[in-house]
Amino acid sequence: MASVKLTKVKKVYDKDVVAVHDFDLDIKDKEFVVFVGPSGCGKSTTLRMIAGLEEISDGTIEIDGVVVNDMQPKDRDIAMVFQNYALYPHMTVYDNIAFSLRLKKLPEDVIYEKVTAAAETLGITDYLMRKPRALSGGQRQRVAIGRAMVRDSKVFLMDEPLSNLDAKLRNQMRAEIILLREKLNTTFVYVTHDQTEAMTLGDRIVIMKDGYIMQVGTPTEVFEMPKNLFVAEFIGAPKMNIMPAELIKSSAGYSVKTFGVTLPVDGEKGKALADKYVSGKQILLGVRPEHITLAPEGPNAIPCMLEVNEMMGSELHLHVYTEDGTRLIVRVPTVNLDVHERESLVHGKKLWLTFSGKVMHFFDPETQENLLN
Repeated sequence: MASVKLTKVKKVYDKDVVAVHDFDLDIKDKEFVVFVGPSGCGKSTTLRMIAGLEEISDGTIEIDGVVVNDMQPKDRDIAMVFQNYALYPHMTVYDNIAFSLRLKKLPEDVIYEKVTAAAETLGITDYLMRKPRALSGGQRQRVAIGRAMVRDSKVFLMDEPLSNLDAKLRNQMRAEIILLREKLNTTFVYVTHDQTEAMTLGDRIVIMKDGYIMQVGTPTEVFEMPKNLFVAEFIGAPKMNIMPAELIKSSAGYSVKTFGVTLPVDGEKGKALADKYVSGKQILLGVRPEHITLAPEGPNAIPCMLEVNEMMGSELHLHVYTEDGTRLIVRVPTVNLDVHERESLVHGKKLWLTFSGKVMHFFDPETQENLLN
């Protein structure tokens, strides 16, 4: 067992600066949980409290059913990988990985077996006799992971381990962490500000803002059913489009009116609104960029002007603005357009947009909560 439970955990600095508010979370054995949110949201502070590197101000932390509030980091049976690698520059890769094992006074043959096994898993066998300065950023991060691996800890903590790497290497290392997780088969708690990392790595995602948990759920849950406007805009790239709208309820069902165009709400979502007893009202309507499509001019299409066309390879990101100045982003697969159509998408071109009632999200403009929660 390697479960982690946080109950009403709070962190206060200087008596009045609250970094983490009443944090409640049950992390199951062998689960990969990702804390994600903008800088300063309290995610790293929470991870450091689990590790014992930060004292908690209130609440309890349990690892494997044991309260560890007053337990030293070395006694918590956790392994941690830091953002800045934290390698000893004067030691070889082998000695860096072996360091914690030598502190435990393990026999050298056991140390050799563990270090070489970790190096083989991480593909760094050829670098064992090098110093960290002779390694690339990705190789150094593998060494830091190897040092944590050999400890055979109950819980693996990772604090933004890929943030110092370039985009291509981050993608590669994400895949390697997924494979590593399968090999280690232990509990992971991972911190990142990158929602792509969160979505690709996590069994569950904990989305944080200003020290509060905004939502906990699987990647599919937080993407398909964001609890509030913050989660809706944070998860997804580019972020969800938010536009003012009127939700209209009639005997025929629900529809939304936005930018002078009235569009029907999908029957399933309409039923969900009816089950929640939602009446007609002013709302904030959310639609993801990939769910908006270019349409022919007509009464059921939203007119807009193209401001920026970003060529992203397999798709275009069209930044447009409506007649009232609201800015939207549309993702258009390049395979859907011929060369002439792509080249015609220039600044100032008038376009018309539409979207299905199946992809709409409805938020209360005052509470910013999802109306279907």
